[in-house]
Amino acid sequence: MTEHHAPANATEYIQHHLSFNEAVADPAGAFHLFNGFHLDTFWVALVLGFLFVGIFAFAARKATSGVPGPLQNFVEMIVEMVDTQIKDAFHGKSKVIGPLSLTIFCWVFLMNAMDFLPVDLLPWIGLHVFGIEKLRVVPTADVNQTFAMSLSVMLLIIGFSIKAKGLVGWLKELFTAPFHAEGLAMTVLLAPVNFAFQMVELIAKPISLALRLFGNMYAGELIFILIALLPFWAQWMLGAPWAIFHILVVTLQAFVFMMLTIVYLSLAVEDH
Repeated sequence: MTEHHAPANATEYIQHHLSFNEAVADPAGAFHLFNGFHLDTFWVALVLGFLFVGIFAFAARKATSGVPGPLQNFVEMIVEMVDTQIKDAFHGKSKVIGPLSLTIFCWVFLMNAMDFLPVDLLPWIGLHVFGIEKLRVVPTADVNQTFAMSLSVMLLIIGFSIKAKGLVGWLKELFTAPFHAEGLAMTVLLAPVNFAFQMVELIAKPISLALRLFGNMYAGELIFILIALLPFWAQWMLGAPWAIFHILVVTLQAFVFMMLTIVYLSLAVEDH
């Protein structure tokens, strides 16, 4: 059994809070499928996903055409906000874009909002109740999580493009845009250049999505950890204003991730 010990200094404290709970191979060297898998990121994100689905499903079942309750008002406000953004930014027709955008905004917001919990609360519970030594509770501060979401968006971009233009039409666009040419010779000559530009554009989208969200949430998490090292009175003096400001960051990053996804998918269904 692993011996539990408190961090000896500030450096060890920070390293402890920035370490993931990983599933690794056992000492005997037995193979595990998820060797190095971040269990805390996976489980916290999964629980928050089910929390979002549960709240919205409950609100939908309890919805009334009469005077709505606070929960119904709140859910309808979010749905209307997302629907407005889709109408303004998405110029195609899709039954997927609405649920997808709503899921992205709410799920990313909930994962970001884990930053508001005291930095020692869930790690303390994990250690003393479940015997978990390391626990990071902000999934979006893990670059693996943000890249997984952004790669999913990239696959959706490809899928939307193929659905709107057909496989042949999408492949043709990869080699004929953004530089168009008259005549077969010039078209063939520009095809490698067009393909390179298309690949740069396609790859840059998930990278920018992932790193923007990860960078902001990692910085916020680190600042909260540094504030926790201060004396108790200083924690309240600095922590409260930063938490209030961080509400804007948490909400804005969820909104930006959703909006960029909508814009990227809108561009995918349009012809150059």
